[in-house]
Amino acid sequence: MTAKTNEKKTLMTRFLNGIETVGNKLPDPFMLFILLAGIIIVASWIISLFDVTFTVPGEGEELAIKSLVSAEGLQYILTSMLDNFVGFAPLGIVLAMMLGIGLADKVGLLETAIKSTILKAPKSVVTYAIVFTGILGNIASDAAFVIIPPLAAMVFYNIGRHPLAGLAAGFGGVGAGFTANFMVTGTDALLSGISTEVIQTVNPDLYVTAVDNWFFMMACVVLLTAVGGLVTEKIVEPRLGKYEGAAGEVVKETTSLELRGLRNAVIVSLLYIAVLVAVILIPNSPLANEDGGLVPSPFLTGIVPLILILFILAGTAYGMTVKKVTSSKDIGSYMGEAMKDMSGFIVLVFAASQFISYFSWTNMGAWIAISGAGILESIGLTGITVILGFVIFTAILNLFIFSGSAQWALEAPIFIPMFYYLGYSPAFVQAAYRIADSSTNVITPMNPYLIIVLGFVKQYDKKAGIGTLIALMLPYTIFFLISFTIMLLLFYFLGIPFGPGVSVHL
Repeated sequence: MTAKTNEKKTLMTRFLNGIETVGNKLPDPFMLFILLAGIIIVASWIISLFDVTFTVPGEGEELAIKSLVSAEGLQYILTSMLDNFVGFAPLGIVLAMMLGIGLADKVGLLETAIKSTILKAPKSVVTYAIVFTGILGNIASDAAFVIIPPLAAMVFYNIGRHPLAGLAAGFGGVGAGFTANFMVTGTDALLSGISTEVIQTVNPDLYVTAVDNWFFMMACVVLLTAVGGLVTEKIVEPRLGKYEGAAGEVVKETTSLELRGLRNAVIVSLLYIAVLVAVILIPNSPLANEDGGLVPSPFLTGIVPLILILFILAGTAYGMTVKKVTSSKDIGSYMGEAMKDMSGFIVLVFAASQFISYFSWTNMGAWIAISGAGILESIGLTGITVILGFVIFTAILNLFIFSGSAQWALEAPIFIPMFYYLGYSPAFVQAAYRIADSSTNVITPMNPYLIIVLGFVKQYDKKAGIGTLIALMLPYTIFFLISFTIMLLLFYFLGIPFGPGVSVHL
């Protein structure tokens, strides 16, 4: 490297160390939402002292800010606490999804599928195969962060390329491309649940389903695969040069038993999908609407249970083949292990659900949204410009709050109603949030997997530090965010639906 390059790296490291210092001063997400709930309680009392009222556009109804520091407010806090938690829409959706996905992960199906995808790819496209697999790996949720990057590094080492370039490609796909997928995933269910919870506070007739961003996210998979491959081969790998070290581990190819298990899982999955298609196509199908269509329909409304069943069947078929499932109690045991991994999410939901509920009950969310929309309209900032500003704001905020669900639970109560009053669909706003939140996952010090991935980096470069990893990943953040935004603009200006029946405007 030149002295100039070293200087830039030093400045970047100092900048990111500053972010890390500030970020470490923030409480963890659970305590953050407890703190925010406390702020809502105090703020509602202060604002209510000024008798603030506002009118909901289109309804003519005048509302006032209600104080939680009152007899009525105290009663609400105590009587709603359990309902807020148990009735929080994302809770049941995500836990149900993870029963199936967790089973598939614990028996080894997801890891075998990942290894088979990467190892079978021709060397000329292996970079793109790794990025592609990393992007699709978010079906395994956070498990992909610890499975794909080290596996990708070993693949590159085995074919004579720099292992850190492979690791970067895998981590970039998993982290910066976390929100995109060809399939509907737990992330879709989680974020749409929060979006529905929020939008129904202003319009009970609106909802966001798990497939409302599906078309957009499928298009992003293709674009990000190409961009991620080019970033790796044109920017990251040339900068690293030739690898001269020695790795202590090589990729172990899948065994014949694992391949047989994967084959059986695919067969069972295809049979299940065929049955679903047949049921949808029969006259007066119970999965179609009254007109025989699918938008809306019981099929889309029930997409989460249908996907849950798919993963249970596939995971069971694989587990039985590789002898990891020898009795019915094994299935429940693996699901139980998966639920243990969700304990942190459950704790977070308790706090986040109270914050969202308080925000809604006090009418502060509606007041801020309507006031904010009025300000934006008064300065003429109501078009795509305000959406792009929202994307940039979210990308920066993600440097301090890694949890996508926690950040969306924080932003959604403000921005979904605000953009709703500007005429934007909540599903479109959710898509704009997702591209920004995903892009900076690989450079934020708040990402708990950053340190784990740094450990993988040190296997190939003993002197590597956080600056080394950030320097590797920053190109993916920049080019993925640009690519995501370009795709968003294409869908926006060409009027392409973001999901079945979902457009930019209401």
